[in-house]
Amino acid sequence: MKKNANAQHRAIRNHRLQLFTCLFATGLLLLTGHAGAQNKSKKKYNVLFIAVDDLNNDLGFYGNSYVKSPNIDRLAKRGVRFDRAYTQFPLCSPSRSSLLTGRRPDATGIYELQTHFRKNIPDVVTLPQLFKDNKYTSIRIGKIFHYGVPGQIGTNGLDDSISWNKRINPKGRDKVAEETITNVTPDRHLGSALSWRIDPGTDEEQTDGLIAQEAINVLEAKKSEPFFLAVGFFRPHTPYVAPKKYFDLYNPAEVPLAKEEPNDLDDIPEAALFTKPPHWGVDEANRRNAQRAYYAAVSFMDAQVGKLLDALDRLKLSDNTIVVLWSDHGYNLGQHGQWMKQSLFENSDRVPLIISVPGGVKGQTSPRTVELVDLYPTLAELTGLTPPTGLQGQSLTPLLKKPDAVWTKPAYTQVRRNDIMGRSVRTERWRYTEWNEGHAGAELYDHQDDPNEFTNLAKDERYTDTRQELARLLDKNAPSGTH
Repeated sequence: MKKNANAQHRAIRNHRLQLFTCLFATGLLLLTGHAGAQNKSKKKYNVLFIAVDDLNNDLGFYGNSYVKSPNIDRLAKRGVRFDRAYTQFPLCSPSRSSLLTGRRPDATGIYELQTHFRKNIPDVVTLPQLFKDNKYTSIRIGKIFHYGVPGQIGTNGLDDSISWNKRINPKGRDKVAEETITNVTPDRHLGSALSWRIDPGTDEEQTDGLIAQEAINVLEAKKSEPFFLAVGFFRPHTPYVAPKKYFDLYNPAEVPLAKEEPNDLDDIPEAALFTKPPHWGVDEANRRNAQRAYYAAVSFMDAQVGKLLDALDRLKLSDNTIVVLWSDHGYNLGQHGQWMKQSLFENSDRVPLIISVPGGVKGQTSPRTVELVDLYPTLAELTGLTPPTGLQGQSLTPLLKKPDAVWTKPAYTQVRRNDIMGRSVRTERWRYTEWNEGHAGAELYDHQDDPNEFTNLAKDERYTDTRQELARLLDKNAPSGTH
């Protein structure tokens, strides 16, 4: 009897042990499955970071129905378009150094095209470096940090090797065929000239076409791992080179020239003018040809953006990839007789900026004044990364959720003209500019009544209070000791 009891007891104990083991395994499986679901739900956003060189707001979705930019328009319908976004410095290297470090030009100390920002701030963590340090694959294709154009196409330019896992520098026939370029300002080098080429080649033979294909190759190879992919297009930077089919979109006789006013420059400080004499003395026919060429280069670049969007959709990456499109500054096309950048007028300071977040607001426009320096904290917040201290921008996530949310932050832009520093502040209604703290002149424009900035109100006593209020805003942003 005792043996039978012991056997029965052992059987019960073994059954309980088996039951416990089964329940434990089931619980472990459920826990693991729940954790897996959590990890899946917390999958990292990818970032496709598209930079365009010298692009202004003459785009279809920004209100210019003449310019053909269907793919940038398509991206705008996928996210939020910022209608009042501004560069911190209307020149390539100072602007890009500011955006990519999250610090204003007075903090980076970069006001020209030769000095690398790490000479002044060697330990700064750049935006792509932040992603690289957080186990993203950080890849650059084309121009993100500064390059001399067209001279440094195909090289690393003034790049920052610490920021990337990989760097790719395509070079197309637009670089090789420089000797065939038409330059109607021959005393100026090609990177700062009214110059163009109607190229007989295909998209795929151009540097930007090669950049687009390299980016697609990366998307195909890296689609299963988190990436920060920075794609920097060179066009429409001068020389304005594009295949012939894009020139065929525009008739120079129909190109809408900038509005002009008699005596427009009479009330503008001398320091404010970059293009001297107006239009560099180029006649109207060649101004039309140059503007047509600029638009052709825009449409060519836009087609490359379309290839990237198509690849995102084809590879099913659109639902998990933040897409940002920005230009390093705007671009004058004859306004006030000015061309290109390096001025503190609206056309050279205002930039295209579009941010598309998966599952976020689509097809809306924000009227708030924002800055390129805001992109660093914005992308850090959207991806849940902890940014370094010292950033001087403000996250745009409230405006990505509600584009017309209350927002009181103005935008600041500065430029250096030889030994004269110009500083400008832009609110939703006003632009106010001081040259050498006002000693070399000031400008005040009411964008509600004067969007073309034809009437300088800085000396008008009726606007003394407005000028003083805006001067105080400039003081708040100026480094200690400059005001």
